[in-house]
Amino acid sequence: MEIKKLHSFDVHIQEAREIQRRLRDMIVLKSPRAEFTLVAGADVSFPGSIRGRGTNRARAGVVVLDAETLETVEESVTEVECRFPYVPGFLIFREGPAVLEAFQKLKHAPDLVVFDAQGIAHPRGLGLASHLGLFLDLPSIGCAKSRLVGESAEPGPNRGDSSTLYFEGRDVGRVLRTKPGVKPVFVSPGHRMDQETAARVVLGLVTRFRLPEPTRRAHRLVTTGKT
Repeated sequence: MEIKKLHSFDVHIQEAREIQRRLRDMIVLKSPRAEFTLVAGADVSFPGSIRGRGTNRARAGVVVLDAETLETVEESVTEVECRFPYVPGFLIFREGPAVLEAFQKLKHAPDLVVFDAQGIAHPRGLGLASHLGLFLDLPSIGCAKSRLVGESAEPGPNRGDSSTLYFEGRDVGRVLRTKPGVKPVFVSPGHRMDQETAARVVLGLVTRFRLPEPTRRAHRLVTTGKT
């Protein structure tokens, strides 16, 4: 599939910060009306490291699913050398090249992508899910296992209960309970997406486990080689 060329990843930290500030104005927080036929999940692992530290090899995986049946349609894995250091809030510059290379290998272009990352719930409003949504020019959602920024009330105990995530007075996402009795996930729009649709889509992609199937399978792919 085609990838937009928005900027180089061979940059210093100050350049990276300016790129994020420039691109955040390009984010569209409105979901498309069309139905999603193919949904992709993407994740990155760093073999032999702890949270991406201690190695410069990134393994990225993309899994494309049928949105209705959740059957796996296609998988793509790639491993590349990282040139940017591990810096929280700037993971796109470390992980992005590997993820985009995995997407380039796909024969089936997805209609929507869910990332194990943040969308607009980010210090500069442009997390990895938003940033890569711009590169791919696709509706994208960030579904993270932990909070990066913001404050919220604790959501109710039942599946589908949620609370609004606020950062600097702005609504940046939802804290969503996907299974009774388990920790919530942090859902934020990436690009071409709104808060309510993002939460609804993520909940619809959850089956037996806490995480939505696209990112859960992408995580298994990059850590075990199987989905």
